[in-house]
Amino acid sequence: MGKIVLEKVSKSFGAASIIPSIDLTIEDGEFVVFVGPSGCGKSTLLRLIAGLEDTSGGRISIDGRDVTDEAPAKRKLAMVFQSYALYPHMTVAKNIAFPLKMAGEDKAVIDRKVADAARILNLTNYLERRPGQLSGGQRQRVAIGRAIVRQPSAFLFDEPLSNLDAALRGTMRLEISELHHQLKTTMIYVTHDQVEAMTMADKIVVLNAGNIEQVGSPLDLYRKPKNLFVAGFIGSPKMNFIEGAAAAKHGAHTIGIRPEHVAVSNTAGEWKATVGVAEHLGADTFLHVQADGIGPLTVRAGGEVPVQHGDVVWLTPDAAKLHRFDAGGIATAG
Repeated sequence: MGKIVLEKVSKSFGAASIIPSIDLTIEDGEFVVFVGPSGCGKSTLLRLIAGLEDTSGGRISIDGRDVTDEAPAKRKLAMVFQSYALYPHMTVAKNIAFPLKMAGEDKAVIDRKVADAARILNLTNYLERRPGQLSGGQRQRVAIGRAIVRQPSAFLFDEPLSNLDAALRGTMRLEISELHHQLKTTMIYVTHDQVEAMTMADKIVVLNAGNIEQVGSPLDLYRKPKNLFVAGFIGSPKMNFIEGAAAAKHGAHTIGIRPEHVAVSNTAGEWKATVGVAEHLGADTFLHVQADGIGPLTVRAGGEVPVQHGDVVWLTPDAAKLHRFDAGGIATAG
């Protein structure tokens, strides 16, 4: 079991309020991602759940048990950090076994749990190696294996892929997602990378200045962002925002349109634009254009669209995919 409930949880450091007050329920078995810009409080919130920071107010419960004042070791949670924190002089097997050995587990039980974790993480052939003989991805898997053997109620990941290169991050995203499907254990994952959030999460919690802006599935947040902050944070490339007469024409203070929801034509359309940079990526081409009377926009076009710097194009937003926002930045009905 791994249901985690936060009720009016807050955190301050002196006079500085990092998390004003948060209510959040994480259901047993969910993969929940905390996402937001640097300094938004996501890692602090994870550390409050882990017990590595004391709350300034509110209540944290795990499976109905109040753990607000409990020590981290008693919460039955396992944390995986950005740094692997492996013992360099120990083998992979001994690194994975370390928390069990410290807990006084029987050697036969330790050997079985280490073997099971190694099998799940494809580390069986590396058990006698030391961390220095492993790649970054393998070391991260060892750190995850050390968490698995504890059989926690929930796994807490604090930006675990930040030290890896782009290709390896993609591979590890898939591995962690597959691990969640295998273990069916609650996972809370902190990242500033909205691509990680979109591809891994059952539920995303978008944080800004310690406040929850929106909670929902990746597609919920993509299709129906509640405000300008969420709309601009979720989606890659980010949503275009337009004000002035072009927005007023559509009955809003600000309109938002994603790059993939704008049609490009050489002959006619709603907005005339001049192409600046055209990024040809194969399957897609990202056009960075200057639209007359509007300003810079990013448009996602076909991979072989025949445009280049200085070309004039016509853009037409998909009316059904327009997002409208009032003067306060709150989404309104179309």
